[in-house]
Amino acid sequence: MIDPRSVIDPAARIAENVRIGPYAVIGADVEIGSGSRVGPHVVINGPARIGADNTIYQFASIGDTPQDKKYSNEPTLLVIGNRNVIREYVTINRGTVQDEGITRVGDDNWIMAYAHIAHDCRVGNHTVFANGATLGGHVRVDDYATLGGFTLVHQRCLIGSYAFSAYGSGIHKDIPPYVLVSGSPAHPHGLNKEGLRRHGFSNKAQQDLQKAYRYIYREGLPLGKAIVKLRELSAECREVDILLDFLQQQTRGIIR
Repeated sequence: MIDPRSVIDPAARIAENVRIGPYAVIGADVEIGSGSRVGPHVVINGPARIGADNTIYQFASIGDTPQDKKYSNEPTLLVIGNRNVIREYVTINRGTVQDEGITRVGDDNWIMAYAHIAHDCRVGNHTVFANGATLGGHVRVDDYATLGGFTLVHQRCLIGSYAFSAYGSGIHKDIPPYVLVSGSPAHPHGLNKEGLRRHGFSNKAQQDLQKAYRYIYREGLPLGKAIVKLRELSAECREVDILLDFLQQQTRGIIR
């Protein structure tokens, strides 16, 4: 299951049923879990921990050094979970000691060709990165978020759960959960209604989230006063509570 034309460091830890294609290069201190497939010409450098049942397509570069001039060859880490699809020419870099030293990618993510996940990013579960989507360093992308093709995310931004960016979006501030944005610089354009529908949100939850969106974006309220209204609404809607928690964590300001 390992092509003899691949180059694998003896110190790499490869589960028995991993498939590795020709001319792949696997460095020392790389761990790849069972059922994963590594395509031809993939390069994986460590330290990197890659879980089970991942598929990494040809020419991807995984776990290489961060693109940060402050990096001085410290032993930082990349951690990737399970069942991710990582397509052609994707680049995912390790962390830096200026953060916790770890770049993290969760489970069940769909990362399309030419996407880039920079150092110290934290990607949740079930996200979608369309072709060319790019994260600057220290970005957090929460569960079920979708980044359209060639979306550019400035460093240290937060992207909330179920958020959606249209193609070519330039994101320079945080995007709250459930919100759809487009443009460069990106602006809000309502809720990600199609995403909410596809993920089985109840009619009541969608109605409550619409109220929450109105408080934040339609009534001209300062964010602090909008948060007061969201607290009242969150008592009866768990989905609003997720939005409220995000707004209390954000540091760069939200897209408005």
